[in-house]
Formats: sequence, C-alpha cells, structure tokens
Amino acid sequence: MSLDLDHLRQWIGRQEEQSEQLTPAIAQRFNATFDRVSALDTGAEAPLLIHLCLGQPAVPTAELGPDGHPARGGFLPPVPLPRRMWAGGAFQFHAPICIGDTVTRRSVIEDVTLKHGSTGALCFVTVTHHITSAGRKAVTERQDIVYRDASAPPRNMPEAAPNGTHSRSIAATPTLLFRYSALTFNGHRIHYDAPYVTGTEGYPGLIVHGPMQATLLAQYAADLRGAAPASFRFRSLSPLFDTHDVTLNARDDGADLTLWTATPGGPTAMEARARW
Repeated sequence: MSLDLDHLRQWIGRQEEQSEQLTPAIAQRFNATFDRVSALDTGAEAPLLIHLCLGQPAVPTAELGPDGHPARGGFLPPVPLPRRMWAGGAFQFHAPICIGDTVTRRSVIEDVTLKHGSTGALCFVTVTHHITSAGRKAVTERQDIVYRDASAPPRNMPEAAPNGTHSRSIAATPTLLFRYSALTFNGHRIHYDAPYVTGTEGYPGLIVHGPMQATLLAQYAADLRGAAPASFRFRSLSPLFDTHDVTLNARDDGADLTLWTATPGGPTAMEARARW
C-alpha cells in the first residue's frame, strides 16, 4: 500500500481542544472500574490518570469506521494503514487534577514519521496533550500512535518476561475492558467485540487497552512509593489479551521504579519508568 508521507506531514501543527468537568460520579465510576477508593468531595485530588477519561472526542456513530475508530482524516492524519494502536507515551505531572474542576485538553500533532520493521511499514504519529485543571497546568502528555498493515507477518515470540521484585495479578476480564472503553468513550472493537477481534483482526482474544495498562502501572508505582510520580513514561512491546491474567511487575531502579506488564510465561507487553 502506497503512503504519501509528505501529504500526511501536512497535519503537523494541527490542534483541537476539548473540555469536561470532572464530576464525583466520573471519579466514582473510575474507582469502581479499578477496584480503588478515593475521596469524592469537591476539591479532593482526583485519581491518577483519570484525565485520559475526560474530554474524549464524541464522534457520531455514523462517522465511525468499521473498526469502531473515527473515520480517517479528522484531527489525526488519514494514514491508509488499517491497524492503529497506542505505541507508548509519557506524562509530566505539574499539579493535581481535583474533583469539580473543568479539565481542558489541548492536543497538537507534533510529528508524522514512517519506519519499516519486521512487521512491514509502520507510521508513527506523535501528539502532545496539554492538560489544564481549573486553568492550572496539570499534565503534559506525549502520545505515540502507530499504524501498521493488516497483513503484517507474525514476529518470532520474544522470551518470557522476568518476575518483578514486586508483582500483582489483575484479572483482564471482558467486563473490565468494556468498562474502561466506556469510561474513555472508546469505540475500538478490539477491546470488547470478541467475534470481531478474533475473526476479522485475527487476534486470540480481546486486547487490553494501552492506556489502561499505563494507568495500572502508574497506580502500582504510586502505591509502592506512597506518592504519585512526578513523571511516567512507557512503551508497548507486545499485545495483552483477555485470555490470561495480567501481572504488574516492578523493581527498584535507584530512585526510580522500572515497571512492566506481562502474562504468566509471556513476553513483556508494556514497560514503563516512574520517577519522583
């Protein structure tokens, strides 16, 4: 499939802005999804990474593509490769988001690049999200999105992930995946439509969201150290499916924590680094 990189790079610099009030009900549903408890009073500090659930684009159903994503060519460039995934990203935390605040996300397309790997052509789109909470600078987020061809050959299975000094097991149930899709208004069918993801896309099961893995690892880092990190960066290495439980792993790395997700006996799926 031909890919006109010069045309796609015309999207660099494009911006969009969305705002939403963080209500106690949204925070309550977020906590319920992750089996967590936190204060819900107005002014209380909100759960870590809840901003990923706020101000998401509300694209009409008629404008969605067959995979449940918005049709190509809106804010994001119309990359003609059919498979789209979250490849990684980074967060810088400047100030807490609080219950009752209006949270605004200003998104800017920073770069569009083309690479060739073992799975064929890969198009990377880098987006920076500038998050404010009640007008305060709260989070700067870099998001790396990758597009690839549907007929990419399978890679050789990488070696099994190591066990962390700290570890926790999470049941990656279809209910958990569906709830997170609902929280983030994410219509991508690979996360909730088992016949589609196995029959059309050829995966063995529902795919665990990249943002949800990042949230679980960031929460785990904060639990282990007793405070939210000042920065958190991560990248996806291989997909996780609902066919097995997910392990959250961590080891101390000086003043930082190195973290990763995996399935028992499986390869590292996402790796991350938290810094205080």
